[in-house]
Amino acid sequence: MFHAINKWIFRRWGWKIEGNYPYDVKKFVIIVVPHTSGWDFPVGLLVRSVLKADIKFVGKASLFRPPFGWLFRRLGGYPVDRSKRNNFVDAVVDIFNREERFALTIAPEGTRRRVDRLKTGFYYIALGAKVPIVRVKFDWGNKIVGFSEPFYPTGDIEADMEEIVAYFRGVQGRVPAYSFGG
Repeated sequence: MFHAINKWIFRRWGWKIEGNYPYDVKKFVIIVVPHTSGWDFPVGLLVRSVLKADIKFVGKASLFRPPFGWLFRRLGGYPVDRSKRNNFVDAVVDIFNREERFALTIAPEGTRRRVDRLKTGFYYIALGAKVPIVRVKFDWGNKIVGFSEPFYPTGDIEADMEEIVAYFRGVQGRVPAYSFGG
């Protein structure tokens, strides 16, 4: 029932999905760019419901505190403490190694403000877990959620990041001034 309602809302808001969600891939990291607004999260939840996909996410630790922390955990969230150095990449790689199926969404800009470079944690998670990266663009200008084919990192981060970033060039976020500048 929720699937049908969410699908109706998604379409009513004028959104469509391009590309294919990789149902046949058991484990992968999803990176979503650009992340310019708090509205990206509800759109992401709608996409997850429309696709009937079990996709987890990471978010700043403060989201997981009362009064709504329980809700973000229930929705599949994992808190990230950005105030101190920790071994986040290794911890997430351990989760990938432990689970039979696991899809994790990360907003690699690390903020809703404009940035010109993506943070690289997602890359090292995918490399360490030996899983592909699926690039997803939230193009608010055209109301398109676009899925790339899975991309397997080679270990040559400069070359790989150029290919990763190229997918997102020119994509408009909900707040155009904050769109990714890569």
